[in-house]
Amino acid sequence: MNSQLYDKLIFEYSKPGRQGFSLPKRECLDCLDSIPQALRRQKTLNLPEVDEPTVVRHYTNQSTNNFGVDTGFYPLGSCTMKYNPKINEAVAADTTIASLHPAQPTDTVQGALELYWRLQRALCSIGGMAEFTLNPFAGAHGELTGLMVIRAYHASRDDNGRQVVIVPDSAHGTNPASAAVAGLQVRQVNSMPDGTVDLDDLRSKLDDSVAAVMLTNPNTIGMFERNIPVIAEMVHAAGALLYYDGANLNPLLGVARPGDMGFDVMHINLHKTFSTPHGGGGPGAGPVGVRSGLEDFLPNPRVVKNNDGTFGISYPDSSLGRISGWLGNYTVLVKALAYILSLGKENIRMVGPLATLNANYVMESLRDLYLLPVDGPCKHEFVFDGLRDKSQGVTTLHVAKRLLDYGFHAPTIYFPLLFHESLMIEPTETETLETLDRFIKVMRDIAHEASEQPELIKQAPLTTPVRHPDDTEAALHPKVTFDEL
Repeated sequence: MNSQLYDKLIFEYSKPGRQGFSLPKRECLDCLDSIPQALRRQKTLNLPEVDEPTVVRHYTNQSTNNFGVDTGFYPLGSCTMKYNPKINEAVAADTTIASLHPAQPTDTVQGALELYWRLQRALCSIGGMAEFTLNPFAGAHGELTGLMVIRAYHASRDDNGRQVVIVPDSAHGTNPASAAVAGLQVRQVNSMPDGTVDLDDLRSKLDDSVAAVMLTNPNTIGMFERNIPVIAEMVHAAGALLYYDGANLNPLLGVARPGDMGFDVMHINLHKTFSTPHGGGGPGAGPVGVRSGLEDFLPNPRVVKNNDGTFGISYPDSSLGRISGWLGNYTVLVKALAYILSLGKENIRMVGPLATLNANYVMESLRDLYLLPVDGPCKHEFVFDGLRDKSQGVTTLHVAKRLLDYGFHAPTIYFPLLFHESLMIEPTETETLETLDRFIKVMRDIAHEASEQPELIKQAPLTTPVRHPDDTEAALHPKVTFDEL
């Protein structure tokens, strides 16, 4: 920890007897006698004694240490940390939207129900699906819901022996986790050197025990899965369904639709592709779309448009049941529709191509100094296997920490697991050429530092409030309270 740069902990401002509030003295303390002795605190609570201005200034100063898309470039591969237009936040914060209660009668929330319905239709058009549910709260929740739909489909056909989900070795970790939570077994399929699915290995693992195959396209290396039509034919011939992990939908936006490729079920991370901020764990939304013939298995409740043009909520008996308390994270859905409508049909077609252009520009500008294990054009993201020059022992972790000194958030590191020193970069479509050029220059400077001043870079970050920690010690003996410091 750099004590010269690190803002004081709030306890260090504490002075005995100092306070930032004034409350009237209680006239009667008889109520305290009703508290059982076993529940009473044995010693005074260790709280800081500080005045209000000090508290406000402390936490305001601390907040400036947070990094986000609004403060700088955030090239987090796989997570698609794109800029969130402020009009989205303004619309979602409107009191006529934010103050609605999910239990209100449908005739008092017709506007909200129409918003749900319009977003469902928009996502169907974008994804090439017949119907969508907006109920899942996040991407992994969407995966679980999609797999539950698949289980319900097989059960409706009395094909209950299908208990296996095939997942590529390059898949996001949520894929096998979601399958396990859904009560299904996981079978791994190998990837080719470029990260695409090994068709021969897949063919050998398809049998009448397989319920579904989960794929991400483009894959986690950023390469387009060229054999999707062949894979879809193989999967369907085996009686299984093909699931699309929508985490990497961004480069396909306006260019291609999973439904047209042969996918039967998909989820969309609205907090990625449709720009709702998702740092700090949420909130998110993971709508699930299905092809024609699977609509009846979607979870309840559902928003429908009645014959008279009004909107209502239905609970079909064919549904797999509830997967959430209400109709999903409403304000996140509001932001997604605001994003779609503000772009319009014309501009939404530019998202995928611009994201792809930006990624390839950065990749080609750095490949002479960083090891590119898979050659060829990428889509929205790409993966370096660390520095080309590894002679000085400078790792991907060192590069990531050094980026903080230059005002950039680190890319995703050590994922995918296909490469030992993975450095996954996704610039998204929202960054300017000037921002990308600054990032490229910094990455090149770091590569030169790694060769010429390796000990310097191994101590990074040097300018942040918290310096380079002992990662092993922090994991084994974390200090999570002030008293432990």
